[in-house]
Amino acid sequence: MTKNTLWTVLAVVGAIVIAWLVVDVVLGLVWFLVKILLVAVVALIVYFVLRTMMRSSD
Repeated sequence: MTKNTLWTVLAVVGAIVIAWLVVDVVLGLVWFLVKILLVAVVALIVYFVLRTMMRSSD
């Protein structure tokens, strides 16, 4: 195995590790944003249901 082949193998392994970490971080952020969006939608639904219930009891 030549020196260039060794560096190529190490570069490929390093690229895979870095790509794995980047994808993990990006997917984590996307999942966090999806959760925030779902919480906002549910909060709006609950708000309008409570507002309707309070208005009809007056």
